Amino acid sequence: MNDLKVLGTEKIGSFEFTGIEGGFGENKKSMLVKDIALIHGKEVKEVNRLINNNIRRFKNGIDLLDLKQVISNHLFSDYGFTKAQWGNSNNIYLLSERGYAKLLKILEDDKAWEIYDELVDNYFNMRLTINTDNRALLADKKLEIMEENAKTRKANLLYKIAMATKSRVHKESLLNQAGKVLTGGSVIPAMEVDSIEYTATEVAKRLGILTKAGNPYPAKVGEYANKLELKAEQPGSNKYGRWIISKSKYSAKEVAQWVYFEPGVEKIEEYLKKLGE
Repeated sequence: MNDLKVLGTEKIGSFEFTGIEGGFGENKKSMLVKDIALIHGKEVKEVNRLINNNIRRFKNGIDLLDLKQVISNHLFSDYGFTKAQWGNSNNIYLLSERGYAKLLKILEDDKAWEIYDELVDNYFNMRLTINTDNRALLADKKLEIMEENAKTRKANLLYKIAMATKSRVHKESLLNQAGKVLTGGSVIPAMEVDSIEYTATEVAKRLGILTKAGNPYPAKVGEYANKLELKAEQPGSNKYGRWIISKSKYSAKEVAQWVYFEPGVEKIEEYLKKLGE
């Protein structure tokens, strides 16, 4: 088991909680049940009860850890607990992203999945700790993503113009220009330039991935994409989609969001067929 590391207070939108790394793999983020309960408006004992009643669904060391079993009792304050809270609790559960997703399936709460989207995109999948030392690095990453987005928009525009022209010579010239914009010199096939993008919500609507209430289920789309390993490292892109910067639904800040190209949508559709959904 990787060593646990308390990162301090994390803030995603209006949510504040104790950031923790390790336990489930190097640099892997995790969350305390007490913070999850607070974010979802539940009592800690209620969430613990749900976990204990479904404990066979959670794999120890992969989905959850009981801190009372893996760390020294004198470290309770590092994790935001009082001595009384630590001593009176039978379990102090820590959940991985996978464990959190399993808990939400038990909760069956549409609002909970919306919160899950925000936490996965902006906490579990973040590879950089936000502090004074790396603000400049984060700014460079953001600029890099913006520059990539600008190149992609220009290439898409050139491609659309090329598809609208009747002159074969003109069309080839425009496609070559589009290829050079994206590759810095190499010409790429037209299909690679054609990058119509779909958000997770749009993919959910198209493929009929819905909640029990009949609403689009973008979090489930993201779950499938993660299982199929469709997403590139941030910032970046591949044949299945790319990372873009968009405004968060929960705050005024901009966040990274994965959008899907047609091959990515088709890959998820094939996976659904195999599942028989």
